[in-house]
Amino acid sequence: MDLWNLLQWPAMAVTITASWLVASSRAERRRYGFWVFIVSNALWIAWAVPSKAWALVVLQAALFAMNLRGAAKTDAAQDA
Repeated sequence: MDLWNLLQWPAMAVTITASWLVASSRAERRRYGFWVFIVSNALWIAWAVPSKAWALVVLQAALFAMNLRGAAKTDAAQDA
């Protein structure tokens, strides 16, 4: 396994951490979770492009947009 393929493991760990944070009942943790998800999207894209996993790139780009929306809505709800 080359070093580039090892990027899958931190991407997976960050995704699991983000999922745990977003499921929290505390608004601050949920807000932080969306930003952690955005990091995971970037990690998955960084792995998928050299692997030519184009469906994963498209999926992560769409999830990136949804996570930005989730972060914005969580911030707006917290400010209200």
